[in-house]
Amino acid sequence: MNKYMVIYHAPAEAMAKMGTASQEEKEAGMKAWYDWKNSVGDAVTDFGNPLVGGVRVLPDGSTQQSTKEVAGYSILQAENMDEAQSFLKSHPHLAWSDGCDIEIYECVEMDEPE
Repeated sequence: MNKYMVIYHAPAEAMAKMGTASQEEKEAGMKAWYDWKNSVGDAVTDFGNPLVGGVRVLPDGSTQQSTKEVAGYSILQAENMDEAQSFLKSHPHLAWSDGCDIEIYECVEMDEPE
């Protein structure tokens, strides 16, 4: 099995809306995520977390606020990229707000140099 990093993107407006949502709205939103997780089963090896406050570290060591609109991550396992992508077609993040999307990357094993 291969591992895949799933990166969730959302516009700042969607993230701000989440911060002002009622408890019932938050629970309904999370129910959709847990329903998705349960539908793909063991393919989810790390459900992940929301991410906020991204910072870019530049080559000179200085920092600045990230503008990438990364909203969270998960880690999946699958036989190949096609299978990994198939797990995400019904993901609730895609219907959450205009401008939301998902990126997926294969995690490549690295050998430590001798």
